[in-house]
Formats: sequence, structure tokens, C-alpha cells
Amino acid sequence: MKNRNLGRFAVPIGVVGIIIMMVVPLPTFLLDMLIAVNITAALLVLLIAMFVQKPLDFAVFPALLLVMTLFRLALNISATRLVLRDGDAGKVIHAFGSFVVGGNLVIGLVIFTILVIVQMIVVTKGAERVAEVGARFTLDAMPGKQMAIDADLNAGLIDEAEAKKRRAEVSSEADFYGAMDGGSKFVKGDAIAAIIITVINLVGGFAVGILQAGMSPADAMNHYSMLSIGDGLVSQIPALLLSVATGLIVTRSATSGDMGQTVTTQLSQNKLALRIGGGAAMALCVIPGLPPLPFLLVGGTVLLIAQRIKDPVPEPLEKGAAAEAVDLPAPDSPEQLLGEMRIDPLELALAPDLVDLVDASSGDLLDRVRALRRKMAMELGVIMPPVRTRDDLDLPLSSYAIRISGVDAGTGQAPPGTVLAIGEGLQALPGRAGVEPVFGLAGKWVPAELHYQAEISGATVVDRASVIITHLAEIVRTNASRLLGREDVRALSEMVKRTHPVVVEELTPALLSLGQVQKVLQALLDEGVPIRDLVRIFEALSLRAKTSQDHDGLVEAARGALGPAIAAQYATAGRLTVITLDPMLEQSLLESLRPSDTGAFMAIDGMRAEAIVSEASRLSEAAEQQGLNPVLACSPQLRLPLMRLLRAGSRRVQVLSYSEISGSTAQIETIGVVNGAYAGAA
Repeated sequence: MKNRNLGRFAVPIGVVGIIIMMVVPLPTFLLDMLIAVNITAALLVLLIAMFVQKPLDFAVFPALLLVMTLFRLALNISATRLVLRDGDAGKVIHAFGSFVVGGNLVIGLVIFTILVIVQMIVVTKGAERVAEVGARFTLDAMPGKQMAIDADLNAGLIDEAEAKKRRAEVSSEADFYGAMDGGSKFVKGDAIAAIIITVINLVGGFAVGILQAGMSPADAMNHYSMLSIGDGLVSQIPALLLSVATGLIVTRSATSGDMGQTVTTQLSQNKLALRIGGGAAMALCVIPGLPPLPFLLVGGTVLLIAQRIKDPVPEPLEKGAAAEAVDLPAPDSPEQLLGEMRIDPLELALAPDLVDLVDASSGDLLDRVRALRRKMAMELGVIMPPVRTRDDLDLPLSSYAIRISGVDAGTGQAPPGTVLAIGEGLQALPGRAGVEPVFGLAGKWVPAELHYQAEISGATVVDRASVIITHLAEIVRTNASRLLGREDVRALSEMVKRTHPVVVEELTPALLSLGQVQKVLQALLDEGVPIRDLVRIFEALSLRAKTSQDHDGLVEAARGALGPAIAAQYATAGRLTVITLDPMLEQSLLESLRPSDTGAFMAIDGMRAEAIVSEASRLSEAAEQQGLNPVLACSPQLRLPLMRLLRAGSRRVQVLSYSEISGSTAQIETIGVVNGAYAGAA
């Protein structure tokens, strides 16, 4: 805990201290200490860059590069101040100026220039280019990596935590190479600053020595040039170390192990190359004028190393791996074909130009899909299966398809770089005509940068991801019964069993099988009834199953238990608008009921059936035009056959029984009576 707090405050204090160093004069002893710290820190950074397993293990390097560059410049400024003011910059700079340079100004300038060229042109320039290309390729590969992660998640190969970890690694990798692209500019600027500071020290020191210290031109040039070159060399050595560390970091590839292990392993993989290289080095001895001893020693050493390297031995397979290799199915085996035949229950296919929607940096489609799963669970009580999102080259450009069990359930358009504007007065805006896929509203796909103009014109603007998610949600609602599998019912039963074990144990398998329960739940979902209240549904099924296991009776029993909740779906502002049947018509329909293997049906002629559907549709449409949400009320025995009749007539009029409506607390308001069928029959 103490070390963590120390690191938390040491770095900000150090950065503030660097800024202070640029302004406040330092004593020569402290300057010597800080120069030693600078050289040691640069050496440590270089070693760490060589021993890290992968670049992201040293993700702080770009920020550290900036801090150390500022630190080195602060030391240059402090040394310049001491050189020009006192003619002395400490023992370290003096030692570099006298020992390394040998007291010769020309040698010092040449060595300094060579170091600057090596750092700036060779190392830094190459590292800058590698970082730039790495950042570009990493950003280009992000959508594909994100889709691969989501494919593994949807396939169940990884869990949500692992997927989140991988997405964070992909994002961190892009951020790292982007930061390295900019961080390499620090090193380049530092080299330019070192040249300028050295020139200033030379010219300024010469002027100070002659004009203020009263030295002769020769003495002033000799004294201040030694200090200036020493200061330049002291700063360029750690700068060169950091440049090399930068190049090592950005050129590291995806290898397991540090750089030393990787180099040793890969260079020693081929004995023949080492033998040829050693023999070639020894053959150079025959060239007249070349000293034979160095080439003999080097060539002999390489040949000795090649001789001591063991030939690669194939690694034996582990027992499990060997068994897996032996039992690996052939491409045309039944096991392999069954795996390839697997169909995802829910799939979102995107055209190639819509892949940007799944890129976390530019779109949030995948996040919205995950949020939709929670919304559907809270709304319908069904755990929506994972949505497999993939690109489909067979789709037309700018289009998408929503598939259930491999069959298209809905298609739509979402052109890149556009938004859907819905409303009137869009003729002045550029774009192409479009249709909102759920409600069928006419609109126009306009460029995204014109969405404010579309809003000003009174249109409703919807982005591409919202269009797709709204369409997907509607597909899931209308096909919820198809998405509810046997395993889902078992999982729901286990969930109820944890809190109400008696309810589940009494129902299944004692009274109803899991398949019968599934059929009842699917029938409820098919009629738009949420199944969140499973406890109440199971209790109603238990009571009904003790007397009869008729499917229609089980469905009506479950609906009766959920009656108030069902009626509340269609109530508006505490008022429930109802369409009723003429009593004589209702009695006639009850008498016409006949049982069958697929459920009860009304044995009436086609003209009467058509009249009932037409009358109910007319009243329902008239109520909807007034902003109402009407339902058709009838007796419980008649509700399901009448609902099937209306659905066969392509009119989704909601049919509720009297028992369901009677449990509602909403005010009942009758807006019409269906009696045309009875009058026509008369």
C-alpha cells in the first residue's frame, strides 16, 4: 500500500520538479546526480524494452518517453546556465568533455554529429515509420478483430468477461501504437533541440569568455567548447538509448518470450546457415592484405556454435493431443458435417460495407444488441438467444438481413454515412428514398452531416444502428415463440425452482411434460402475452392439468391467471376500449364449436366467417384512427377459436375473454358491437 501511494505521488512531483529545473539554477553536485539518474534511467528503459514479452506489457512507454525527454531538456537548460554563468557544469560534463573527446574540439564535434545523425536519421526515423504503419494497420484491423470476438462470444467459446478483456486489449493496442506514433516525434524533436542548444553553448560561451571573463579567443574557445561538447554528449547518450528502446518496442512482433530468447531461438534454428556463414568468414583470410587472425577467430567461433546446436527434434504429442489427432474426424465424417450444419437461432447478417457498425470505435451496434437482450427479458420474460453478427458477401451493398434458424425474417437498408429522416418536406435534402422497416413509414436516407437540417425541417432523424435494433426487436417480439426452445424452458423452470420449488415439482414432470409446458408458453408468446410471471402461470397449469391436459384449456387457464396483466397492456390512461359480440351472434358461435386434434373451431359457413372478420376489422380500424387500442371481448370458450378466425383473416385484432377483462381495474368503455354476421345469416 505504501509503495502504491509512493508511486502515485512520485511521478506528479517529479514532473513538477522537471519544470522547476528549467527555471531555478542547480548546484553542480545536484546536476551531476541528476545526469547519473538520467543515464541510468535510460539504460533501464532500454533493458525493459528488450525483456518485455509483448509491447502492451510496457504500455506506459509513450508517456515515459515524454517525461524523460523533458527531464533531459531540463538538464540541458540547467547545464547551459552553469556553463555560461560560472564556466563550470560539474564533474560529469567536464569528464565527458576531456576524456571522451580527448580535449580536441574537432573530434568532439564529429562524435556529437555522428551520434545525432544515428539517433535522428537512422533509429528515430525508422521507429517513427514503423509506429505510423503499425498504428494504421492496427486501426484497420479493429473491426475484424471485434467481429471475431463477438463471433466467439455468440458461439459460446468465451464468456462475457473474456470478451470484454479481449476488446480492451484490442482497444489498448490501437491506443498504444497511436501514442507511439506521436511519441517518436518527441525523440526527433529532442535531437533537433540538442543541436540548437550545443550551438548556443558554443557561441554564447565564446562570447562570455571573451567579453566578460577576459579570456583570449583561443582559451575561450578551448574551455567553453569542451564544456559544450561534454554537455551535448551527456544528453545524447541517454537520448540514443531511448531511441533504440523506441525502435525495439515498435518492432516487436507477436512472439512468446523476451527479445533475447527470441533472437537466440530463431537464429539457432538453422545449422546450415551458421555453417555457411562461418565458412565464408574463414574464406576471407585468403584475400591479400586482410589480417587472417580476426576472420579465423570469428569464423571458427560461428562454426563451433553451429556444431554445438542440436538438431531440432519433433516434440512428442501429449496423450490427449495424440488421441485428438487420431480421433480427429475427416472433413466428410458425420461429426464434422453435423458441426457445419448447425444453424444459429438468431443471426444478423451485414453487407460488407456495413461492418463499421460493429466497430466499437465508430459504432455501438453490438452494445445495443446486448442491451436489447435485457430489454426483451424484462418485456417478454424470454432470454433472447445470442445474436450471431457476421458479414455476408451475398447481400447487396448497404443492406442487412435478420434470420431466425437460417431463414430470413426481415431485411432492410442502412447506407453507410447516412441517417434515416422520417417525415414530410424532405425534397430539398439530398439522399435516397427509404422505408422504416417496422412501421413502414416513408423516409429518406440523408447524409449524416445534414441531420440537423432534417430535424429543422420537422423530420424525425434515426441513426442506422437504431433502425437495425428497432427492426431486430420487432422480429424478436413477433417470433418469440419460435425462439423459445426446450432448453430455454428447462432453464426458466430451474430459475423458478430456486425460489418456488413446490410449484415446479407439482407441475413437471408429475402433471405435464416439459414439452407441454413449452407449447403453452409458446402459445402465450404467440398472442403477445409476456411470460415473466412464471410462478402464476405454473400454478394455473397445475390446477388445470389435474382435470384436463387439453392444450387450449391449459392456455386459457394460464391467460385467466394473467388476466389483469393482459388487460393492462391494452388500457390507455385507465380506460379499456372494448368491442363486443351481439349476444345472439355469440350464442350461435358457441353452439357451432367443434373439437378437433388441433383445438376447437367454429363450424360456420364462409360468408358468416367473412362477415365477422370484416365487421371486427372495420370497428377496430375506426377506433385506431381515434388513437384508441381496442380489444374484442367474448366468452372464454369462444376466445381462442375466434382469435384463430380473425388471424386467418389477416387481421390481428386482439381477443380477450370476459374473465380477463373482469379482473382489470381499468374503466371499460364499449365502442362497438359485431352483429353483421348474425344479421346476414338471418
